[in-house]
Amino acid sequence: MTSRQLPDPRDLLELVRLKKPQLDPLRRRLDAALTIEDLRDVARRRTPRAAFEYTEGAAENEISLARARQAFLDVEFHPSILRDVSTVDTSTTVLGGPSALPFGIAPTGFTRLMQTEGETAGAGAAAAAGIPFTLSTLGTTSIEGVKAANPHGRNWFQLYVMRQREISFALAERAAAAGFDTLMFTVDTPVAGARLRDKRNGFSIPPQLTLRTIADAIPRPWWWYDFLTTPKLEFASLTSTGGTVGELLDSAMDPSIGFEDLDAIREIWPGRLVVKGVQNVEDSKRLADLGVDGIVLSNHGGRQLDRAPVPFHLLPRVVHEVGNDVEVMVDTGIMNGADVVAACALGARFTLIGRAYLYGLMAGGRAGVDRTIQILTEQVERTMKLLQVTSVAELEPRHVTQLARLVPLDGAVPDR
Repeated sequence: MTSRQLPDPRDLLELVRLKKPQLDPLRRRLDAALTIEDLRDVARRRTPRAAFEYTEGAAENEISLARARQAFLDVEFHPSILRDVSTVDTSTTVLGGPSALPFGIAPTGFTRLMQTEGETAGAGAAAAAGIPFTLSTLGTTSIEGVKAANPHGRNWFQLYVMRQREISFALAERAAAAGFDTLMFTVDTPVAGARLRDKRNGFSIPPQLTLRTIADAIPRPWWWYDFLTTPKLEFASLTSTGGTVGELLDSAMDPSIGFEDLDAIREIWPGRLVVKGVQNVEDSKRLADLGVDGIVLSNHGGRQLDRAPVPFHLLPRVVHEVGNDVEVMVDTGIMNGADVVAACALGARFTLIGRAYLYGLMAGGRAGVDRTIQILTEQVERTMKLLQVTSVAELEPRHVTQLARLVPLDGAVPDR
């Protein structure tokens, strides 16, 4: 039998570890968030439904987004053993310059609608972390404002070619004059995808005060206070607003864009040129032959064509075909640093985070974006150490298997 006795009070005192309470509620919320999903939960509680679901949602039945996220979950890692990984190097080189991490911040539109600091918070956090920040054509902070927030870091500009070509080209020229080093020409948005959540929520730009939005505001007065007491939303390319995001995109975008527009952009842009929204091997090969500096495999976060190809699934084939001629990047579905590591192992030069960044922004402004980057950094470092690699450059296809879930029927695979 086990003998028992009353505990010695001195032994109990050794077990007591009182933690200093965190009195700052923002810091307390962010410190408690251990994953991007945790930040998402905080963001959902603090943001009006229409603005949160604009970020959260995708096109139609949201199949593209669900499949993209599932693809990263369907990964099997293959670690090495008995290697010294007391320190790991997460830095990389992309598009002729350095990045402290193998991911950067993707372009997102209407960002100040999620939280009033918007792109300024994202650019400042990117500067502190030593990673690139990408400003959207539909951003709510000016090109010059982003440069001021990230004066010495790497700023990239995402460009939509609109019906009025002179607007697009003037924006590219402004970005070049401000010292942005990369232009990201987005090609998957000839028209807006059917973003049904926005229609069902009556989401418009700017948000309208209706009985529904007022009722939604009652438990979130801080959001509306910030929105109503900070400078009016300004868009980089649109001089008038009103209507849903889809209506704004349809009024501005041009379904007739073609390769001649790529030629025109090359003539006016002095820096690196990347094409974003590539979704098959043949287009990747054509762009490589045309001499672009990089491509981003992306289905626009699932927000355009539903049932689109999964970028992460395309990655190995595209890298095999064009990886020596063009830098291949990937986005859509990245919610964990392990996703970033898996993409790099399969040949991606770089990755971009969109929703993960916006969840942090909605959860806590600039501090929330810092927390997003911190969480992903810790996950990248831990995954690399557990794989027992000491640098991003050491990651290879042998470290990752993409497990099959969606398998095409025999004879049903198009030439991709």
